[in-house]
Amino acid sequence: MSAKSDQRLMNAGAMISTLDISANPLDFIAEDHMREREICALIDQLTEAHTPDDYARVSVLAFLSHILPQHLADEEIDLFPMMRARSEPEDEIEKVVEKLQADHRHSAIDTPKIMSLLKDADHVHDADERQMLAAYALRARHHLIFENAIVLPLARVRLTVSDLAEMKRNMLTRRGLDRLLENPSC
Repeated sequence: MSAKSDQRLMNAGAMISTLDISANPLDFIAEDHMREREICALIDQLTEAHTPDDYARVSVLAFLSHILPQHLADEEIDLFPMMRARSEPEDEIEKVVEKLQADHRHSAIDTPKIMSLLKDADHVHDADERQMLAAYALRARHHLIFENAIVLPLARVRLTVSDLAEMKRNMLTRRGLDRLLENPSC
C-alpha cells in the first residue's frame, strides 16, 4: 500500500462512528448495521468496477479494520450473553446466538482475505476475486437481516435498563470513550 493510500485509510479510520452518550446502545448497533449495509453496497461496486475505485476500497478497508471488530465485540461480549440471560425459553435464543456466532467465525476467516484483496490500490480483480467479494457481501447481508429482524427487536423487549447501561459503558470503553462516562458534556 502506498503512503497516500495509508493516509487515506487513516483518514477514513478517523471517521469511525462514536457512541452517542445519550443513545440506546441497541440503536447504535442498528446504526452499525446500516453502515455495514453501505459497505456491502461499496463491495458490490468494487465487484462491478472495471478500474480500481479508491474511495470504495479505502472505505471498505476502514470499516473492516476499525468498525467491524468493535461491533462484533459489542455483540459477542455484551449483547449475546445478555440475551441468553434475559430471554424466555420460547425465544429459543440459544439457537439464534449459535447461528450468529457461527456467522461471526466465518467472518473472522473471510474478512482478512477480503482485506488482502483490497490492499493494493491498483489491483483489478479477476472473476474469482469478484466472486469472493460478492459472496462476502451477500453473507453479511443475510446476517444483518437475521439480526435486525430477530435479535434487535427481541433485545428491545428483554434487556433491562441496567443491561443497556452496562452495554453502553462497555461499548464506550471499547472505543476509548469511557471519559464520557465521567463528563457527559464532552
